[in-house]
Amino acid sequence: MVSVVHTRKELAAARDGLTGTVGVVMTMGALHAGHETLLRAARERADHVLVTVFVNPLQFGPNEDFDRYPRTLDADLEICRRAGADLVFAPPVNEMYPQGQPTVRLNPGPLGEDLEGLSRPGFFHGVLTVVMKLLQLTRPDLAFFGEKDYQQLTLVRRMVRDLDVPTEIVGVPTVREPDGLALSSRNRYLSAEERPAALRLSAALRAGVAAAERGDDAGAVLAAAHRAFDAPGARLDYLVLTDTDLEPGPVAGAARLLVAAWVGATRLIDNTAIHLAPRP
Repeated sequence: MVSVVHTRKELAAARDGLTGTVGVVMTMGALHAGHETLLRAARERADHVLVTVFVNPLQFGPNEDFDRYPRTLDADLEICRRAGADLVFAPPVNEMYPQGQPTVRLNPGPLGEDLEGLSRPGFFHGVLTVVMKLLQLTRPDLAFFGEKDYQQLTLVRRMVRDLDVPTEIVGVPTVREPDGLALSSRNRYLSAEERPAALRLSAALRAGVAAAERGDDAGAVLAAAHRAFDAPGARLDYLVLTDTDLEPGPVAGAARLLVAAWVGATRLIDNTAIHLAPRP
């Protein structure tokens, strides 16, 4: 049985009743199998699993899809029940921001203005602000985030480290659909005609991995990924190779290949781990 609360007061009372370790999974709802994987990972490591469902207006730009973002709480609760969640916090906007949008927001630093932050100015200010608020309200021992949103995961880890938040941040590998597309709530916006173009993102990542496994250097890996992406129907935003902390890419060792693109009116992101061979 999943308990559902909507106010801070209800959350505080319910949270006080959870003994042992608590893992939190923060979502904007419209849950899918990727979220369920996060919930099951939390279930394995924590005594109790707390889920937040909140569509955060701070992380949507003026021309983005806040109003049409899917809100499917009944279906979300069924997934939470199936995955063994104990408590769901689903507040309205005025409960999270009772004085209106906050004038004080967390600054993500230089990384927050690159990649997703460059394409979506202010995005990570809104993300980190709501994540910090939810960490304060839920008081978890562990918080689980998907690696699909790798820049978000990296910035949350930095925030927790830099601000001495006593929560372990756990990254969970990306879940993919059978055709390779990374699971996302926004996939439902893709038409049947757009779906093949959306697969260019994961195709680019696979090509980069294959090139790295052949022993190609960083430049050749990135070039192979670009060739695999190049097809009609998808408009590239960025395709970059970095180190695992999203700093300028290494010449050898662990790295990350990240891609973002528009398919029709839908913006998609994806990434994968890469290992570059040592230079001869």
